This record gives sequence, C-alpha cells and structure tokens, in this order.
Amino acid sequence: MSAPATAPVQDAPDERLVHRSNLRRLLGRPELGAVVGAVAVFVFFSVVADSFLQTSSLSTVLYASSTIGIMAVPVALLMIGGEFDLSAGVMVTSAALVSSMFSYQMTANVWAGAGVSLLAMLAVGFFNGFVLTRTKLPSFIITLATFLMLTGLNLGFTKLIGGTVSTKTIGDMEGFESARTVFASHLTIGGVDLQVTVLWWLGLVALATWVLLRTRAGNWIFAVGGNSEAARAVGVPVKGTKIALYMAVAFCAWISGQHLLMSYDVVQSGEGVGNELLYIIAAVIGGCLMTGGYGSAIGSAVGAFIFGMASKGIVYAQWNPDWFKFFLGAMLLLATLLNAWVRKRAEARK
Repeated sequence: MSAPATAPVQDAPDERLVHRSNLRRLLGRPELGAVVGAVAVFVFFSVVADSFLQTSSLSTVLYASSTIGIMAVPVALLMIGGEFDLSAGVMVTSAALVSSMFSYQMTANVWAGAGVSLLAMLAVGFFNGFVLTRTKLPSFIITLATFLMLTGLNLGFTKLIGGTVSTKTIGDMEGFESARTVFASHLTIGGVDLQVTVLWWLGLVALATWVLLRTRAGNWIFAVGGNSEAARAVGVPVKGTKIALYMAVAFCAWISGQHLLMSYDVVQSGEGVGNELLYIIAAVIGGCLMTGGYGSAIGSAVGAFIFGMASKGIVYAQWNPDWFKFFLGAMLLLATLLNAWVRKRAEARK
C-alpha cells in the first residue's frame, strides 16, 4: 500500500525579496518617535504662546537648536557605535580657549589659533578613542576622566596665562572678521534671519546621514554598536571606527568652540560644563539607543529642534524658565518610551 501523498514543502521566501509596505518602513525609522514629539511640541507652543509663530521667533528657535544640534550629530553617531563622550561639552570651551590664547599670546593671525585648536581637539578625540580601545575600560569612565582633566586645564591655564578666568579680547586681531564670517555670521534666507550655525548644523546632518546610509563606514558604525566582537570577526576595523567617532566629536567641538569665540571674542573658562548631557538627550530623543547599534543623524537633529522649541517656547509663553529642566526631562522620558514602542512594533511586523 503506497504512502499518502504529502503537500510539497515550499521554501520560505528570501527576506531580502519580501516587499515591505511604506507603513513598515516608516515604523522602522528610528526618528519616528522624535518627529511625533516635535509636532506635538510645535503645536503646543503655537497654541500657548502667541509670538511663537513669528519669523523672529523661528530664527531664535533654529539658532538654539543649531548650537545643540552641531554636537548632537557626532554624539549620535558615537552612541550608534555603542559609546559615550562625557567630555564633549567642556571640549567646546577648550577649543575656544586654545584658539583665543594662542592667537593673543603669540600675536598670530586668528586663523593660526584656530588651526592649532583643531589639532589639539583632534588629539583629545584620538586620546579618548585610543585609551578606550587599548584598555577596554567603559567609555563613561574614560571620558569622565577627560572631562575632569579638561575642566581643570581650562581654568588653570586661563588663570596662569591671563590672570583671570576669561581670555583677552581678540576682536581687533588680524583674521578675526573673516573667521567671524565663517563661524558666527548672519544671513537672510526667505525673509528669515539665520545664524550661520544653522547651515553648519544642516550640513553636518546631511553628511552624517550619507555616511550612515550610503558608505561602508556607516555599516561599520552600526556593526560595532550592535556587537563589536561579531563585527571584528567579519573584518570590521572596530578600533579604527571607534577612534574615528571620537575624533568626529572633537571636530564638531572645534566648530562649536570657534562659534563661541567669534560670537563674543572672549571666552569664560568655566563654560560648557553640563552641555554634554544636552547632546546626549538630543540623540536619545532622536531615537538612539543607549545600548548602541540603532539611531540616526536626522533623529538627533529632530531632538535638537525639540530642545530649541522647548527652551524658547517657555520664554515666549512667559512661563518661569525654572520649569525648563522639568519639561526637558519629561520629553526625554516620553520620547524614550515612544521610541521603544515604535521599535517593538516595527520588529513585530517583520
């Protein structure tokens, strides 16, 4: 007696060939939660603050967003790569101090000071990445140590060289006006007065997005953040990638530091402390996971924009600014919960 016929077993379709709907693609975007939050914050302050929608208010919000966003971009890439940098905030001040003191003490062109500052900051970034990869200590410990060292160096050298906690003015030195044009000028686009930092910010977001989504280096960043040992096993240069990410943070700190210096032509040595948390908050609100391997540069930009709207919207609404930190903390918690929910929904739909 012959065995009963059985239905032929069909191979499962190749996942790469399965068509994904636009909804699934949307739910898979790490910045989706941040975009929803940004729309909610925008609508909220548009209702409670009459002046929020004015052109001048938009300029102020974009400027506040850009000062955080410039640093949030490399911090987001670093978090995608699975690491932190607690020295990012004070590094901005270090970049400004080195430029100012070198130019003033050496009676050099302001651009010479900026060049020395760039080399110094890249060296700090390399130091963070090199120590991390050689010692395998947590990035929290290494960059906390760098934070403390830079804080002490900023204050110590400024008082040693200048006798005060602030630098001398360099506004009348050669090269200052051209440097101010690059780092701290204003321009008008579509009737909106913008600081040049907004263009720096958008340019960095575009560059970082291209690197993440269109280059081999972007694949390396996601790989080392997801599982560094597995990435190393398949030939990903884990050490080089992490060092490069820390140097990217240092480069953007240099840009922010030059803006700080060229805007006021003097620098207080104690500035920047605490700003590293704002950069991390913007990245987390934008969809970056604390565990690494997930996030986007666009999300960090949206997170910085939420920060700008919240910080200035509270002023336009004539609220007590003491409530800002509470609002920012609530936004961080809600955005993190929303991002986690969106990611779970996206994984469930795969």
